[in-house]
Amino acid sequence: MQSSIPNIKASERLNVLVFGAGAIGTYFGGSLALAGHHVVFVEQPKMSTELRERGLRLDLTIDERRKTKDVFLVEPRSFVIEPSLEGALKFGPFDVALFALKSFDTAAALEGMKPFADKLPPILCLSNGVENEQAIARMFGPEKVVYGTVTTAIGRRGAGDIVLEKLRGMGVAAGHPLSEKLVAVLDDAYLNCRLYPDEHSMKWSKMLTNLVSNPTSAILNMTAAQVFANKKLYKLEIDTLKECLAVMKAQGLEVYDLPGTPVKLLAFATKLPLWLSKPFLSRAAGSGRGAKMPSFHIDLYSGRGQSEVEYLHGAIVREGKKRNIPTPVNELLTTILLALTNKQIPLEEYANQPEKLLMALNVKR
Repeated sequence: MQSSIPNIKASERLNVLVFGAGAIGTYFGGSLALAGHHVVFVEQPKMSTELRERGLRLDLTIDERRKTKDVFLVEPRSFVIEPSLEGALKFGPFDVALFALKSFDTAAALEGMKPFADKLPPILCLSNGVENEQAIARMFGPEKVVYGTVTTAIGRRGAGDIVLEKLRGMGVAAGHPLSEKLVAVLDDAYLNCRLYPDEHSMKWSKMLTNLVSNPTSAILNMTAAQVFANKKLYKLEIDTLKECLAVMKAQGLEVYDLPGTPVKLLAFATKLPLWLSKPFLSRAAGSGRGAKMPSFHIDLYSGRGQSEVEYLHGAIVREGKKRNIPTPVNELLTTILLALTNKQIPLEEYANQPEKLLMALNVKR
């Protein structure tokens, strides 16, 4: 197990505030700490106490560039973790903050941050969805937000204990005074960071990759492979993507390839005959996921009562309505999954009943 921290020049060392030590927070904050930067986490009291005692554990063994098969231990002396934002800010001023919460937690998090607005640095938002950055900008001003995205797959084994499952990378949008410096720092920390010219094209391109088999798997309680094996459900998946692409086109957005993720090929597949596109999309749906169910399924069956579908597929619906672009498939999937999440209908209502879901779509259309 490796625990050494390299020395970097004081002028190159960033002071980084990280909201949460979940999978993304631990991976990014831990990687920056390993690269020699000063990292301060804000986390719940119980987890803060635990991580102060034993540190962070990063299994990055699939990254051949690190030339080791040992797991990295980021010792408690190498980072700071505080149970409150007020406490964390005492270690400032900060150069940047990393924000990678679930979209349904964004509003509450921003309210908690609001009293400390004058002490907050620019916030690099790595959350999924296309509306989080706008929410940050409305609360703190556009100069306080940097658009980002993550395509690397990270698994969480426990508090502060993560495993790198599939190394792809991340993107940062140009346009902020910090953008180019952040790309250099993050790339130097082995995070495979690339700069993108348009923030909205980058974020919508990432969202396109999050759509495939996500709500259908949750609603039907079926794996991605089972969804794709059904010809009619596969067409539904294609229609979901087509609606998103139509909304992107109406906004004048481009489809960007993201690190390790051929998004342009995904978009091109929607133009092919179904039999020809199916093998590629089947691989895309399962790539990096392994035996795990899609995130919407995990959230639904955890019973937590929240779902990001409103912030992904729901965002497509909202933008489509603004621009008179019909989005019936995304709207139906959003409506049904939210009803299941809020326990307005039982989980068994559509479980393993694809024909019932398809019938509801025909009625919607």
